[in-house]
Amino acid sequence: MHNPINHPARSTYRVLAGLVGLYLVVFGGIGLATTGGDGLFAQDAGRALGQGTNLANSLVSIVIGAIVLIAAVVGRNFDVTVNRLVSYFLMALGLLTLALLQTDANFLGHTLASSIVMMSLGLVLLLASMYGKVGSADDHEAWQRARLEF
Repeated sequence: MHNPINHPARSTYRVLAGLVGLYLVVFGGIGLATTGGDGLFAQDAGRALGQGTNLANSLVSIVIGAIVLIAAVVGRNFDVTVNRLVSYFLMALGLLTLALLQTDANFLGHTLASSIVMMSLGLVLLLASMYGKVGSADDHEAWQRARLEF
């Protein structure tokens, strides 16, 4: 995989990643407020922003959202690495919870909407990680030469 260096829209992708982090923190906060008295892994605990959630899912969302927000603020390729790793995690989590929706193993209280949103947020973060890389002018020129030779 050869991603562009110093892409002209990298700041836009960094803002998108920050918005994903903010969404996860807000979702987790609302979920925490609505499911605070329920069990950690309750299956029908509550809803936040139209998605099913429970206390565990809310806490995970807050932590992951805070990590993405901090990475977006720090930038300088730290955000690229964090966004890539979190995107893989969110997409895998979305697929896992999609497979467990109608079972007693639905440990995060997800609904179909929750699984789809997690996978979509993961795709946005993957996109941000692909175009957010920053490097020196020499790195950019080397990338341009490699791109033209391909």
